[in-house]
Amino acid sequence: MIQAVEELREQVGVKAVCQALGLARSQFYRQRQPCPACEPKAAPARKLTEAEREQVRSLLNSPRFVDQAPREVYASLLDEGVYVCSVRSMYRILTEQDEVRERRDQLRHPTYTKPELLATGPNQVWSWDITKLLGPVKWSYFYLYTVLDIYSRYVVGWMIALQEAAHLAEGLIAETCQRQAIGPGQLTLHADRGKPMIAKPLAFLLADLGVTKSHSRPYTSDDNPFSEAHFKTMKYRPDFPDRFGSLLEARDWSADFYHWYNFDHHHSALGLLTPATVHFGRAAEVLQQRQLVLQQAYDRHPERFVRGRPQPAPLPEAVWINPPKPERA
Repeated sequence: MIQAVEELREQVGVKAVCQALGLARSQFYRQRQPCPACEPKAAPARKLTEAEREQVRSLLNSPRFVDQAPREVYASLLDEGVYVCSVRSMYRILTEQDEVRERRDQLRHPTYTKPELLATGPNQVWSWDITKLLGPVKWSYFYLYTVLDIYSRYVVGWMIALQEAAHLAEGLIAETCQRQAIGPGQLTLHADRGKPMIAKPLAFLLADLGVTKSHSRPYTSDDNPFSEAHFKTMKYRPDFPDRFGSLLEARDWSADFYHWYNFDHHHSALGLLTPATVHFGRAAEVLQQRQLVLQQAYDRHPERFVRGRPQPAPLPEAVWINPPKPERA
């Protein structure tokens, strides 16, 4: 655009050309002038030459000084009446060659990617976890394994055992996948990073079943929110006991709870539908029936519905674990 102004300014003038092109004259004049900041700067006179820099590097890597810090080398040379460069220059020369590092072995934590999982229907993403149930005496526990479908909130599998163990989780997950007729490539199984969850035998089982495994980031409970919320719902039940007297008692109570949760609990995140209704594809039928009831109520007393015709709460079309942030415009 600047070139176009240059070509036409002799004929019609800079002002007319800039107006036609929508270009500010100040911008044109500014870009015509050389940019001092863009010009390469001359090397300072005090800078070491390439030969001197190579000499310093060779000295620092010599058998005498290779295991010493630049400050030690600097001081030793000064005591001998020799000055080659400053300590900062020594570090700068070593850094340019990637020769500055921590000599001791350091624990380097890997970078964990935030899981972003999407479910638009049942049996696409499951979340599983283990929680402790207090036993009959102090320091005694029972371990509740729960596998939850994040779209329908339906508990597809659960068990109570006396310990946390990968082989118990393997059996539960394999049986649950078979019962739900999970095909290869259909399902993603999400969990935190507990020992049973990251065990290699379980990873091999999931590979054999064609199930994609996903894990939370360490110390990030928000990465497994559905299992955490489910356990909270269970433990806030009015009849949840402080302690279970036996393993059989824990299993009996849990069986009653899961029947209620799956088939009678109207879940607020599901438009007040039950998990079983959503999981087994009956949501549209139930919502249609609810709409009919609401319409009849509206026809009888429309004045009572100040916001117009009532609609049943809709079922979410998609459920996310860590939805991606929208891109900024």
